[in-house]
Amino acid sequence: MTLTCFIRYQIDPFQRDAFKAYAEQWGRIIPRCGGHLVGYFLPHEGTSDIAWGLVAFESLAAYETYRTRLRTDPESVANFRMAQTKRFILREERTFTEVVDGTFCIPPQHVTS
Repeated sequence: MTLTCFIRYQIDPFQRDAFKAYAEQWGRIIPRCGGHLVGYFLPHEGTSDIAWGLVAFESLAAYETYRTRLRTDPESVANFRMAQTKRFILREERTFTEVVDGTFCIPPQHVTS
């Protein structure tokens, strides 16, 4: 079973670039610490203060191991500290989901008219 952690961030829309830099740092940190980084997503149109991060794990135990590694990884600690100092994350929520078999990463079919 694959679990995906959906992280919903409420961000300061005036510090979008700071959140982008924060997310880019996770691109190196998360895989190194054992997470499968699906991606980080910034608002494009519509709501300007909601961003997402998606990280997948083989199990809840794998997630717990990953969290332990994050606490001791120097780059991870520095990235968390930077976010706390700049205060561009106003709120963070985590939801764990599992993939429904046969529904993930299905490419579009080419329709002819």
